[in-house]
Amino acid sequence: MKFMSTPKQPRAPITPPNSGEDAVVLERKTLRTQPPQMHQVLMLNDDFTPMEFVVWALQEFFSKDRESATQIMLKIHLDGRGVCGIYTPDVAFTKVNQVLQAARSAGHPLQCVSEPIE
Repeated sequence: MKFMSTPKQPRAPITPPNSGEDAVVLERKTLRTQPPQMHQVLMLNDDFTPMEFVVWALQEFFSKDRESATQIMLKIHLDGRGVCGIYTPDVAFTKVNQVLQAARSAGHPLQCVSEPIE
Protein backbone atom coordinates (compact mmCIF):
# COMPACT_ATOMS: atom_id res chain seq x y z
CA MET A 1 0.00 0.00 0.00
CA LYS A 2 1.05 3.48 -0.77
CA PHE A 3 -0.15 6.20 1.62
CA MET A 4 1.87 9.18 0.48
CA SER A 5 2.35 10.29 -3.03
CA THR A 6 5.71 11.33 -4.25
CA PRO A 7 6.04 15.03 -5.04
CA LYS A 8 6.08 15.90 -8.71
CA GLN A 9 8.99 17.76 -10.17
CA PRO A 10 8.13 21.30 -11.40
CA ARG A 11 8.09 21.69 -15.14
CA ALA A 12 10.51 23.93 -16.90
CA PRO A 13 8.87 27.02 -18.41
CA ILE A 14 8.10 26.74 -22.07
CA THR A 15 9.92 29.30 -24.13
CA PRO A 16 8.60 30.18 -27.53
CA PRO A 17 10.92 29.90 -30.48
CA ASN A 18 12.61 33.20 -31.39
CA SER A 19 12.45 34.41 -27.80
CA GLY A 20 15.77 36.13 -28.11
CA GLU A 21 16.54 39.79 -28.41
CA ASP A 22 13.77 40.57 -30.90
CA ALA A 23 10.95 39.80 -28.44
CA VAL A 24 8.28 42.47 -27.97
CA VAL A 25 6.68 43.11 -24.61
CA LEU A 26 3.27 44.75 -24.61
CA GLU A 27 2.11 46.84 -21.68
CA ARG A 28 -1.52 46.90 -20.70
CA LYS A 29 -3.00 50.35 -20.12
CA THR A 30 -6.26 50.62 -18.29
CA LEU A 31 -8.72 52.97 -19.93
CA ARG A 32 -10.86 55.01 -17.63
CA THR A 33 -14.08 56.43 -18.92
CA GLN A 34 -15.14 59.82 -17.71
CA PRO A 35 -18.46 60.03 -15.88
CA PRO A 36 -21.11 61.92 -17.85
CA GLN A 37 -21.44 65.62 -17.21
CA MET A 38 -24.44 66.19 -14.97
CA HIS A 39 -27.31 68.49 -15.95
CA GLN A 40 -29.69 70.39 -13.72
CA VAL A 41 -33.36 70.65 -14.63
CA LEU A 42 -34.79 74.12 -14.02
CA MET A 43 -38.37 75.38 -14.05
CA LEU A 44 -38.87 79.00 -15.03
CA ASN A 45 -41.44 81.34 -13.51
CA ASP A 46 -44.39 82.69 -15.48
CA ASP A 47 -47.47 84.63 -14.41
CA PHE A 48 -50.01 82.17 -15.84
CA THR A 49 -49.21 78.65 -14.61
CA PRO A 50 -50.96 77.91 -11.30
CA MET A 51 -48.70 77.23 -8.35
CA GLU A 52 -50.62 74.03 -7.62
CA PHE A 53 -49.75 72.68 -11.08
CA VAL A 54 -46.04 73.37 -10.46
CA VAL A 55 -46.23 71.53 -7.13
CA TRP A 56 -48.02 68.62 -8.83
CA ALA A 57 -45.36 68.46 -11.60
CA LEU A 58 -42.55 68.44 -9.03
CA GLN A 59 -44.22 65.60 -7.16
CA GLU A 60 -45.11 63.64 -10.29
CA PHE A 61 -41.93 63.92 -12.36
CA PHE A 62 -39.23 64.60 -9.76
CA SER A 63 -40.51 62.45 -6.86
CA LYS A 64 -40.58 65.34 -4.41
CA ASP A 65 -42.73 65.24 -1.30
CA ARG A 66 -45.39 67.91 -0.83
CA GLU A 67 -43.28 70.13 1.43
CA SER A 68 -40.09 70.15 -0.70
CA ALA A 69 -42.19 70.61 -3.87
CA THR A 70 -43.83 73.65 -2.27
CA GLN A 71 -40.43 75.06 -1.27
CA ILE A 72 -39.09 74.65 -4.81
CA MET A 73 -42.28 76.21 -6.24
CA LEU A 74 -41.83 79.25 -3.98
CA LYS A 75 -38.19 79.56 -5.05
CA ILE A 76 -39.30 79.47 -8.69
CA HIS A 77 -41.94 82.09 -7.97
CA LEU A 78 -39.63 84.44 -6.05
CA ASP A 79 -36.30 83.97 -7.89
CA GLY A 80 -37.63 83.37 -11.39
CA ARG A 81 -36.22 79.85 -11.60
CA GLY A 82 -35.59 76.85 -9.41
CA VAL A 83 -33.63 73.60 -9.58
CA CYS A 84 -35.88 70.55 -9.74
CA GLY A 85 -33.13 67.93 -9.83
CA ILE A 86 -29.69 66.96 -11.11
CA TYR A 87 -29.45 64.12 -13.62
CA THR A 88 -27.39 62.67 -16.44
CA PRO A 89 -28.07 64.43 -19.77
CA ASP A 90 -30.47 61.85 -21.17
CA VAL A 91 -32.53 61.64 -17.98
CA ALA A 92 -32.63 65.45 -17.71
CA PHE A 93 -33.81 65.73 -21.32
CA THR A 94 -36.56 63.17 -20.64
CA LYS A 95 -37.72 65.00 -17.49
CA VAL A 96 -37.86 68.33 -19.37
CA ASN A 97 -39.95 66.75 -22.12
CA GLN A 98 -42.32 65.15 -19.61
CA VAL A 99 -42.92 68.46 -17.83
CA LEU A 100 -43.40 70.39 -21.08
CA GLN A 101 -45.82 67.79 -22.46
CA ALA A 102 -47.88 67.78 -19.24
CA ALA A 103 -47.96 71.59 -19.17
CA ARG A 104 -49.08 71.82 -22.81
CA SER A 105 -51.75 69.16 -22.22
CA ALA A 106 -53.10 71.19 -19.29
CA GLY A 107 -52.90 74.44 -21.30
CA HIS A 108 -50.15 76.05 -19.22
CA PRO A 109 -47.13 77.95 -20.64
CA LEU A 110 -44.74 76.51 -18.03
CA GLN A 111 -41.12 76.47 -19.20
CA CYS A 112 -38.62 73.83 -18.12
CA VAL A 113 -34.99 73.69 -19.27
CA SER A 114 -31.87 71.64 -18.69
CA GLU A 115 -28.37 73.07 -18.41
CA PRO A 116 -24.99 71.48 -17.69
CA ILE A 117 -23.40 71.90 -14.28
CA GLU A 118 -19.89 73.33 -14.46
